Amino acid sequence: MKFWDSSAIVPLLAKEEASDFLWELTQTDKDKVVWWGTETECLSALARREREGGLDRLSVSLAEANLSKILNEAYEIQPNIELRRIARRLLMTHPLRAADAFQLASALFFGGSQIDQLPFLTLDENLSAAAAKEGLALVSI
Repeated sequence: MKFWDSSAIVPLLAKEEASDFLWELTQTDKDKVVWWGTETECLSALARREREGGLDRLSVSLAEANLSKILNEAYEIQPNIELRRIARRLLMTHPLRAADAFQLASALFFGGSQIDQLPFLTLDENLSAAAAKEGLALVSI
């Protein structure tokens, strides 16, 4: 079981340098953990690529279908007051954007007292640094 940041899911939807490695990880990690905003973040990334000409409409449609399949099989951390409290602390402690603070807060909330045993996947350097400082086990990509 691993926590999958949106930046680690997008390469499963659209070809990137890390795509092959991440697809291999999906074979050994059937129990993905994500936060409730993952779908929106991934759709935002796909829409941006379409606008910029990196993906055509058919590719985006296929990616959306794959995203639905991935998320239907994942455990999704729902919004709650504790997540908001943790995210607020993270924003004051690390150079994170709001969505990244919620990603990390979700992993910390889910991992509880065993956060060092919850592998955290992200391609975002700031988020990776913050996760390491918070004690999460990072997966090298």
